Amino acid sequence: MEIISDYLSEKTLSTSYLYRGKIINVRQDRVRIYGGQTVFREIVEHPGAVAILALNNQGEVVLVRQHRQAVGQIMLEIPAGKLEPEEEPLECARRELLEETGLEGLKWKNLSVYYPSPGFCNEIIYLFQAEELRSAVSPTSDPEEKIAVVNISLSEAWALINQGQIKDGKTIIALQFAMIQRT
Repeated sequence: MEIISDYLSEKTLSTSYLYRGKIINVRQDRVRIYGGQTVFREIVEHPGAVAILALNNQGEVVLVRQHRQAVGQIMLEIPAGKLEPEEEPLECARRELLEETGLEGLKWKNLSVYYPSPGFCNEIIYLFQAEELRSAVSPTSDPEEKIAVVNISLSEAWALINQGQIKDGKTIIALQFAMIQRT
C-alpha cells in the first residue's frame, strides 16, 4: 500500500497567493508529483461552512430562496453559512438557522462532514439536522442577504430536484438524508 501512497502523494514546494479576500483566498501551489515532475495547483481557501436540514413539526423541510451571484440565479437551498474564526460548527449552524429563518432548533443531529469540491477548494461543510423548531424571540439577519423562507414537503422537494429546480449540492445531499430516514 505504501507504493500507491507514494505514487499518489504530492509534496508542496512553494505557495504564492494570487488573491486574498473577505471570504476566500486563491493560492497557487508548486508541487512535486511522483517521478519528480513539478506542476502547479490552483487552490481556493475557504473557512468552512455549515448547512442545516431543518424539519418543522409538520415534517416539512425549511428552505430559503435567495439570489446567488456566482450562478446568476435565485436558488432554493437549505439554510447555510460560513464559519467565523474559532467558531464551532454546531454554534455556527444555530446562528445561521436563526439569521436566515428566524427559527431555533431544540433537537440537533450531526448528519455528515464533506468536501464539496476538493479538486480546487479546501471548503469543508458540516451538515446538521434541526428539529423541534420554534420561532425565535428576536431573529437576526445579515443586512447583505435578502432571503425568503419556504416550507415544503419532502416529496415536493424531491420532485423539485428531479425537475432541475433544486440544483444546490448541499441541499440535494441533505434531502437525500431526509428521504432515507423517512423510508
